Amino acid sequence: MAEMNEEGMGGGRVAAEELRLLIERAERLEEEKKGIADDIKDVMSEAKSRGYDAKAIRKIMQIRKKKKEEYQEEEAILETYMHALGML
Repeated sequence: MAEMNEEGMGGGRVAAEELRLLIERAERLEEEKKGIADDIKDVMSEAKSRGYDAKAIRKIMQIRKKKKEEYQEEEAILETYMHALGML
């Protein structure tokens, strides 16, 4: 295996301290992301325990991220396909 030095792939210099700090920052963000994912799971569990459907809540969240026109277009296409398949 090649020995690590301060030469990068493009012939530029890699500052070991800067690289270490970037990696540590990314690792902290990964930890935060995991914590947030766990928090979301807790919220969904709470919703389920109160009688709500977690799948429906997730779908609503997905829809709310989209622009109204984008959502309406997707729904129209879905409805067209469902009619073609005799599902509606």
